[in-house]
Amino acid sequence: MNTTGDGTRAVRAGLPEPQQYEPTLPGPVFAAHFHLSGDPVGPYTYGRDTNPTWTHLERAIGELEAPGEEVGTTVFASGMAAVSAVLLSQARTGDIVVLPDDGYQALPLVREQLEAYGVEVRTAPTGGDAQLELLDGAKLLWIETPSNPGLDVCDVRRLVEAAHTAGVLVAVDNTLATPLGQRPLGLGADFSVASDTKGLTGHGDILLGHVTCRDPELIEGVRRWRKVVGAIPGPMEAWLAHRSLATLQLRIDRQCATASLLAEALAERTDVTGLRYPGLPGDPSYPVAMRQMRRFGSVVSFVLADKGTAERFLAAVRLVDDATSFGGLRSTAERRARWGGDAVPEGFIRFSVGAEDPDDLLADVERALDAAR
Repeated sequence: MNTTGDGTRAVRAGLPEPQQYEPTLPGPVFAAHFHLSGDPVGPYTYGRDTNPTWTHLERAIGELEAPGEEVGTTVFASGMAAVSAVLLSQARTGDIVVLPDDGYQALPLVREQLEAYGVEVRTAPTGGDAQLELLDGAKLLWIETPSNPGLDVCDVRRLVEAAHTAGVLVAVDNTLATPLGQRPLGLGADFSVASDTKGLTGHGDILLGHVTCRDPELIEGVRRWRKVVGAIPGPMEAWLAHRSLATLQLRIDRQCATASLLAEALAERTDVTGLRYPGLPGDPSYPVAMRQMRRFGSVVSFVLADKGTAERFLAAVRLVDDATSFGGLRSTAERRARWGGDAVPEGFIRFSVGAEDPDDLLADVERALDAAR
């Protein structure tokens, strides 16, 4: 299957072998328990451990993360459940973990928990591969590239090589890129992690996350953590996620193409500063992104003059929802500083490009920017 294209793979990933008179994608299995006599040696025994609907989805995500390879994937109830599972299953008291200091807003909450367990946490920015300086004696390096919301990119291969030389495991948060934009395992990482609430499922109606890795022992530790804390996805959410994967390539290609057009248009405006998009020539991240990314994502960030200008812009757009997620079919944007925690200006906008007609969306944005002045 590794010789097929992204679209073919997305449409057919994780499907069971055809059975006469059975659906192509079996419906969700709602079961807390399964028929079980004798020793529990079968694949499905209890609903917190395993579920056939998870199995299909996990196989599908694994085929997207590492086409043609044997990998293990574990799905979770949310992206943060997946993030926590890697960090908290691998780190022990006295260990050192290296995190980005410009990553997802909830990452500091995990840092607090790690430190409460006696884990030393070091942080550095994503840009410039700054985390390289902190690897001495570490157990795990956590990379987020592109970073959220700043869209900085680091050289995954370079960081992985240095980390592995030092005996450090590497996990990559691949939420912004999705497996169609970047394959962390192919770049050498030990874990590929994502919030599938975002681009992978793409409809803004599911909370989900996953972890994929090649090493059976590592993924077993992650899976055990899921069982212990019970951070399991519902069968319906897992089934909806698998159904949504079929349109992944169609969605991502449209969104990335329009995001590039939006970035180019914004670059021409004098009332827009701090523009970032990894696929934009001239962006600081562009050279590294070109080497390791296959698509550059649907998120563009930029800065307007102040809080008031940003709020007027968000009130003026008609085809863009003011919401705090990204990667969905419907364009969303927000003034990120409203949450606190991110080191961004008051007028910083994180814009997630949807699947609207490009001409319509760009016209809407230009009109709203003019109105916000």
